[in-house]
Amino acid sequence: MSTASIFLAKSTVKAADAEHRRKINFNIGRYNAAVPVGKRQFANLETAREQAKNIKWQAIEHLDTHLLAFEKNFEARGGKVLWAETIEQAQQHILAICRQANCTTLVKGKSMVTEEIHLNHFLETNGIESIETDLGEYIQQLDEEAPYHIVTPAMHKSKEDVARLFAEKLGTEPNLNPEQLTQVARHKLRQKYVQAQVGVTGANFLLADTGSIAITENEGNGRLSCAFPSIHIAIAGIEKVLPSINDLHLMWPLLSTYGTGQNLTVYNSILSGPRTATEPDGPIEMYVILLDNGRTNLLADAKSREALFCIRCGSCLNACPVYKNIGGHSYSTTYSGPIGKVITPWLQGMHNYKHLSNASSLCGNCTAVCPVRINLHELLLHNRHEAVVQGESSMAERLAWKAWKTASLSRMLMNAASGKTKNFVVSKAFKAWQKHHSPLQFSGKSFNQLWKEARPKT
Repeated sequence: MSTASIFLAKSTVKAADAEHRRKINFNIGRYNAAVPVGKRQFANLETAREQAKNIKWQAIEHLDTHLLAFEKNFEARGGKVLWAETIEQAQQHILAICRQANCTTLVKGKSMVTEEIHLNHFLETNGIESIETDLGEYIQQLDEEAPYHIVTPAMHKSKEDVARLFAEKLGTEPNLNPEQLTQVARHKLRQKYVQAQVGVTGANFLLADTGSIAITENEGNGRLSCAFPSIHIAIAGIEKVLPSINDLHLMWPLLSTYGTGQNLTVYNSILSGPRTATEPDGPIEMYVILLDNGRTNLLADAKSREALFCIRCGSCLNACPVYKNIGGHSYSTTYSGPIGKVITPWLQGMHNYKHLSNASSLCGNCTAVCPVRINLHELLLHNRHEAVVQGESSMAERLAWKAWKTASLSRMLMNAASGKTKNFVVSKAFKAWQKHHSPLQFSGKSFNQLWKEARPKT
């Protein structure tokens, strides 16, 4: 089956799942209640959003300069920067480091980029145990599922679902409450931190002027993944760079507010390299892998480049009526929701993922809630246009739109065609319309004709 057919099949099933909708509405309802409270910390929220967009614009417009500055400053403090143009290169970098360290167990903090490169599966096929330490990611790993949401990976599961999963996979009692389930996970994961030779995290931001990575989290698992193992590997997309550490005073609160409704998340770390001779703890070696994997395709397109401003807060997913009905797994992509629909065709190819941009109501709610003011609904339209430019539309589709345009621009043709003729053309000739919509019922006369009849010339 094609990716488009799989998407339609999954979304059709999920849209009719009332229990799924109940869980998602409950969890997003809690988010919607928290975010307005978090926004109160900003004296002028719109000014803050505009300033954040300007910071990201400056970072992306001078991306080459900032990335080289990051590399220079990070390596000056004893770290090592590795560049990965593809998923395979990133995987091989990590495997080489693990083999050099004789790694058998690896702990991993929450990171969408590691999902993008399918790190867990890759390491397992090479005999290395890779353990998710974020509670939501750990739940998803136990259930052998991909993350459902950028920020809250197990959003689609209720506490009863998690209790049943733990009972099945870990042998616990089937009726544990959330606090007890958390304690079970904590006990299991603490053992892995001690055993692991390598820790892997993402990076919310790369700070060019200090050569540091910034990580924000709520559980402390990221810090433990950095500090316990002797080797720390951070992997991040090249778009995560910020010009200065001084930009964090705005970007961290915006990410927290739009991600979870908090003023600031519980744990915020700035890491600038391996531990020095005077420091008692921390990794002996630290690597940062900078991943492209199609991001330069976005960078090369003057309009779509704006999508690289994204700070992965997940607010557009929570606002999207399509996402809330079909869920995160229907997309079959690493990044779901509006931002996923915008960037995936550029990261993985327009041919297989052009359908995503059509799975939108174009209501603009995603644009309205974006903390860095990305015009997401306009970029979805741009992707539709780009698919045609790249030759990804069928001959039948091009002929149909040409006929529609010709008729729509001709008053004579519009008046000459009866309502029955228009009904036949749209409801029968355009099979795609007939497949997903009820038949149209055009008026017997056009508005132009009715207007002339109502106002005859004197």
